[in-house]
Amino acid sequence: MEYLWLCLSAVAAGAINAVAGGGTLLTFPTLSSVLALSISKNLAVQIANGTSTVALFPGSFASVWGYRRQLPACKRWTAWLTLPSLVGGLIGAALVGDTFRSVIPYLILLAAVLFLLQPTIARLMKRQTAALREPSGKLLAGIIAMQFFIGIYGGYFGAGIGILMLSSLSFLGLKDLHETNALKSFLAFCMNFVAAIVFVARDMVVWKYALAMAVTAIIGGYLGARFALLLPTYIVRWIVIIIGFSLAAYYFAT
Repeated sequence: MEYLWLCLSAVAAGAINAVAGGGTLLTFPTLSSVLALSISKNLAVQIANGTSTVALFPGSFASVWGYRRQLPACKRWTAWLTLPSLVGGLIGAALVGDTFRSVIPYLILLAAVLFLLQPTIARLMKRQTAALREPSGKLLAGIIAMQFFIGIYGGYFGAGIGILMLSSLSFLGLKDLHETNALKSFLAFCMNFVAAIVFVARDMVVWKYALAMAVTAIIGGYLGARFALLLPTYIVRWIVIIIGFSLAAYYFAT
């Protein structure tokens, strides 16, 4: 039964990531619940985080591949932002430890708030993209610093990093939203890549679950992209928001 629930959560996560993002809010608690049956809750949330990161990693690679034609237009910014993404992701994954369970409610609450604010951030991003052509030196330094801290959060937990990056990358003045999404996907891939390596090296991945969930997450991603037009994005986003706030309440209570 645990494989059934884990694979269902991974299918749903892959589909939601393809439409609105936030799949971690489904896979993480499901893994935590399954693992808590055999190990301590404190250790269960850490291993659930590592396993979820590895299970959903193929989806981040698929996103980069999907934007391969837009990435060349972003090569200047990938040169500036790849290193802070890698270093931040490495630090964030390394910080996961005994205090992780105590901060989980706040991280989930942060992710839920980010998804709640997503339309507002998108509108501000569109205005900023239209207004800016080239960031100043100080602004670029601020974006690099912001990317470093987003990388730390991405390596540590990661739900909602896409929204955080879209809000900061909008100040680069890229030509259109597709290029911004391409850059965001590549930088998220960098964070997830180093985080996955750290979690594997620290033996924080249950491979029998991660591999099964990776396959089903890919299926979910395909189905999400295929049938995205059948369900409005705002409905999916509100499902993620409700799940996020409910999970935050649950983890605060327990």
